[in-house]
Amino acid sequence: MSPIKFDVYGRYVLIFRTSEGWKIDYASDQGKRRPATDIFIPDFISEFEIEQYLADLCHEWATEKHPIVRRMT
Repeated sequence: MSPIKFDVYGRYVLIFRTSEGWKIDYASDQGKRRPATDIFIPDFISEFEIEQYLADLCHEWATEKHPIVRRMT
């Protein structure tokens, strides 16, 4: 499965499904990444529920400039 990219209130994350569950990395515009150890997505969350889950989990990150979570293409 290729990564799913999200803009989470201005922070970019890449999410992968692995045999151990969801893996989340922070991603930069320069192609660098690091593990997002402060975000955990339970195995029972489906790919189509991730956007709402991230919005609920990380809502404290919302700002006037970055008010939403959105899936990137």
